[in-house]
Amino acid sequence: MLVMIGAAVVLLGVVGGFVLEGGPVLILLQPAELLIIGGAAAGSLLIGTPLKVLRPLAARLPQLLRGGGVSPATYQELLTLLYEIFVSAKKNGFIGLDQDVSDPQASPLFAKYPAVLSNPHATAFLSDSLRLLVDGSVTPGQLEELMDAELETHCEEAARGPGVLARTADSLPGLGIVAAVLGVVITMQAIDGPPSEIGHKVAVALVGTFLGILLCYGFVGPLASALQALADDEARMLHCIKAAVLAFASGSAPIVAAEFGRRVLFSYDRPSGAEMEAAFKRAGTP
Repeated sequence: MLVMIGAAVVLLGVVGGFVLEGGPVLILLQPAELLIIGGAAAGSLLIGTPLKVLRPLAARLPQLLRGGGVSPATYQELLTLLYEIFVSAKKNGFIGLDQDVSDPQASPLFAKYPAVLSNPHATAFLSDSLRLLVDGSVTPGQLEELMDAELETHCEEAARGPGVLARTADSLPGLGIVAAVLGVVITMQAIDGPPSEIGHKVAVALVGTFLGILLCYGFVGPLASALQALADDEARMLHCIKAAVLAFASGSAPIVAAEFGRRVLFSYDRPSGAEMEAAFKRAGTP
């Protein structure tokens, strides 16, 4: 929703200012210029981007338009899940988590936390890390190295889509110039026409430059930044999981391990200690 509001504000500010200056708004409606710029941008995106990067990028865009991102409630749900897992492991040993981590989608424990379960990256990161503890095949130090390696890979992978979109945004002013040059070519063909006709064609050509710059800095560039923010939110979930799991694996009590996870969250997403205590009690694990 915020994306749509921001786009409306951009259009209102730019077009509204143009109209207040006495500009004819209809001159900005140039489908041919948009076709040149948009088609060239889309084509260059296809040329320079592998399909395996385009698919997740396309999947992210609807999520962004819906106002996606990790909410504070989801972080609270994640911390409560982690605490429940640690309490269970404390009572029954890590082997008691075998069924839960082997198939989280069928786990009654994970099912209580749908916001976490609906995030495949967070669920896989958590279950894969816990499975190593269940198997008893790693030390806390080795687990930390493995989690760090996966986090680094995840962040690099998640940044590819926004990076591609940012590079496309950077190309738009140049593609706007391409559209403008083509407009000048058309203008030169009518150079012996009346001044009003020549003026109109020059104005249309300049609209191409205007559209390229506007699309770059007003729409596509900010969209790339918003997609990167989504990726950062998801990475923060993984950092939270890493901190909590490593603390518990190193011998911390469940509530202390959950606190390690809580402390790595940003202040505007971090639930208070009192909120988490109440959530633990509601979960039946005081």
